[in-house]
Amino acid sequence: MNLEWWFTYFITTIILSLSPGSGAINTMSTAMSHGYRGAAASIAGLQTGLAIHIVLVGVGLGTLFSHSLLAFEILKWAGAAYLVWLGIQQWRAAGALDLKALAQQQPRRKLFQRATFVNLTNPKSIVFLAALFPQFIVPHQPQVMQYVVLGVTTVAVDIVVMIGYATLAQRIAGWIKGPHQMKALNRVFGSLFMLVGALLASARQA
Repeated sequence: MNLEWWFTYFITTIILSLSPGSGAINTMSTAMSHGYRGAAASIAGLQTGLAIHIVLVGVGLGTLFSHSLLAFEILKWAGAAYLVWLGIQQWRAAGALDLKALAQQQPRRKLFQRATFVNLTNPKSIVFLAALFPQFIVPHQPQVMQYVVLGVTTVAVDIVVMIGYATLAQRIAGWIKGPHQMKALNRVFGSLFMLVGALLASARQA
């Protein structure tokens, strides 16, 4: 893989990471309610889920999900149900401005696990990676190293983008002046979680 080919993939990954999805929504809601430390745990969880998908694609399971309707449907509905459940929890959350107190209420380990599951239960992610990676793999060159390069690039770009989303969310949190506004914002994020879950449920296998 030459530098020009890698740069093309790099730009592609930036565009894909910037497009809002369940990961971005999870990062922003966590940053606003648990601060930067909570967001860091959430971002780490998202990347863990993404890394697992990359490994699965590398060993060929991505092809299974892209061709097996049953496997795709099971993961799709599990992911959709989980996002809707998160949305309901977010919707019901009380308005609060004490980020340190909220961070103590929900351990960062739980935030990490939640974010990991958000990415793991998104079948479109693994199917998309399974379709994207082969476009940038040079057949006559060592493939393992190429997968490593593409995987590391994907994770690194997503980390930077999620940090950007977390920073944006923290800026927004600074404008919140009362519990009623925070409660309204929780309902906005809750609605977004449920919307993404509904969109995932309506997804069709490519």
